[in-house]
Amino acid sequence: MEEYFLIAEIKSVYDDDGFVSITSFSDSPERFFDLEKVFIEVFGNIKQIFVEDVEVVNKKINLKFANFDSYEDASALVGAKIYVDSENVIQLPEDTYFIHDLIGCKVFREDEFFGELVEVITLSSNDVYVVKDSEDNEVLVPAVKDYISKFDIKTKKIFLTPGCDLNYAED
Repeated sequence: MEEYFLIAEIKSVYDDDGFVSITSFSDSPERFFDLEKVFIEVFGNIKQIFVEDVEVVNKKINLKFANFDSYEDASALVGAKIYVDSENVIQLPEDTYFIHDLIGCKVFREDEFFGELVEVITLSSNDVYVVKDSEDNEVLVPAVKDYISKFDIKTKKIFLTPGCDLNYAED
């Protein structure tokens, strides 16, 4: 079975010609200009769809898909997630991970289970991991070496640096 990787979500229709605006989950927006095809989940099924055009307007990425030539056609795609196959996944540098690989990782502190990574907040300085601890509290963990001592992405485990101070999210 083919493996798919989440790269974006369709947020809205951009114009009457069928362009859609997306929210990119990629650190490389230029990647969209190289795509000939993507995969979209429709009613629980993954469907291949061809990329006809890509444009950037006001720092937002807009895509035009083949056979979606009107506002009405494109509106059916709003809310859909956009995936690529393994052939079109960007190769990441060492110690860099896809957000979808991080979500669901078990987090350990002093070799004891601490919680589960449920969200990644992307900031200009560094990412912040939102971890739900065993008491269902959200803890904010900066994604920097002072806080993260080790990743084992194959077993989906993250180990926190001993003695690091953690911040609990406020309600």
